[in-house]
Amino acid sequence: MSIAPWRSFLANALRKNRNQPHSRYFQLATVRSDGTAANRTLVFRGFLEDTNKLKIITDTRSEKITEINNQSRGEICWYFTTTREQFRIAGNIIIIDANHHESELQKARESTWQELSDNARIQFAWAHPGKPRGNPEAFSPPQPDANKPLDNFCLLLFEPVKVDHLRLRGEPQNRTFYIKNQVGIWDITEVNP
Repeated sequence: MSIAPWRSFLANALRKNRNQPHSRYFQLATVRSDGTAANRTLVFRGFLEDTNKLKIITDTRSEKITEINNQSRGEICWYFTTTREQFRIAGNIIIIDANHHESELQKARESTWQELSDNARIQFAWAHPGKPRGNPEAFSPPQPDANKPLDNFCLLLFEPVKVDHLRLRGEPQNRTFYIKNQVGIWDITEVNP
């Protein structure tokens, strides 16, 4: 698989905005089974090896897993304040949980767990997300094993199929569509902002 042409622009935005901690966060929109929109802010965990798939982590007990199971598509919106550019990335979401059948993706899930900080890992041992708040002890469990993911730890892979890159600097502003065609090649079209 070849690296998509939009990846260099995203890498450049990440590099130029690295002094802004919020640059690691983007919004992911999905659709609930009742047709209403769901949107949440997530942390970018890098790309899966030499692919264009963005890595996201979540708890299998969270609402977003149900929403994604009902609709495996979503859209990311990512704005970089320093460079004043936006990436809207539409794509498919792959859920890699403890029961996923592909061993290579299980390895990716395990290595992503191992890359987390202790503070990030312990949140997966907390009380069930979205349920009525438990007692204080529910938020001070023993530290999980740093090598073996908890069963409720989930790796989400977001596989882009369309990228809308808007650069707000310049007169006029610049906007480019990158659309993955049926044979896996990215078509590039400059469009009006």
